[in-house]
Amino acid sequence: MAWNSSAASAPRDQGLVIPDDWPGYELDLFTFPRHYSEDLECVFIPHGIITDRTERLAKNIMNDIGDNHITVLCVLKGGYKFCADLVEHIKNLNRNSDKFISMRVDFVKVKSYCNDQSMEEIQIIGGEELSKLTGKNVLIVEDIVGTGRTMRSLLSHIEKFKPKMLKVVSLLVKRTQEGHGYRPDYAGFEIPDIFVVGYALDYNEYFRDLNHICIMSEKAKAKYKV
Repeated sequence: MAWNSSAASAPRDQGLVIPDDWPGYELDLFTFPRHYSEDLECVFIPHGIITDRTERLAKNIMNDIGDNHITVLCVLKGGYKFCADLVEHIKNLNRNSDKFISMRVDFVKVKSYCNDQSMEEIQIIGGEELSKLTGKNVLIVEDIVGTGRTMRSLLSHIEKFKPKMLKVVSLLVKRTQEGHGYRPDYAGFEIPDIFVVGYALDYNEYFRDLNHICIMSEKAKAKYKV
């Protein structure tokens, strides 16, 4: 599998690059909920690879910002699984490292998709609690960054509360023609401009119960469309 990491000299972790022609894995190589058996085209990123990559991200974050108290701000709903696993890896590293990260976890909900299309209006729910971030070290945990428009809006909103430090880690980053040049500080995987589901990423609230990141079929898009 010809995935490439970003240059070692890069100041940020830009993630494993999955090429445009990556075909994914055959479905019958993995287990997944039977009710999705006719809705998926392939397993794009298996759960085991996600787990290993998340552990490495935790280590990089520990190396960069260890010996600090941070507020982990999980972007719901798609980020909850990645956030939970990332925090667990950081906790495990805390037990076996010279550095230590003291964490509290908070949540904000951002709605930016309808079906598989990005919406013009971005809704931030739970923003009234963000005043607690003033003077804090904040790590935003996101599931996926596409054009960057949603994250730029969220960052602009949070910066009004004057956090001491503001970093972003995203499990996925899409290569899009409509990108605004935004890159998170840490990324798990850079993927083509495709719509993926699973590992808490949804299509109209379906597919969150998949452990793997998968590509859904066109038939499924029509089946679950709202």
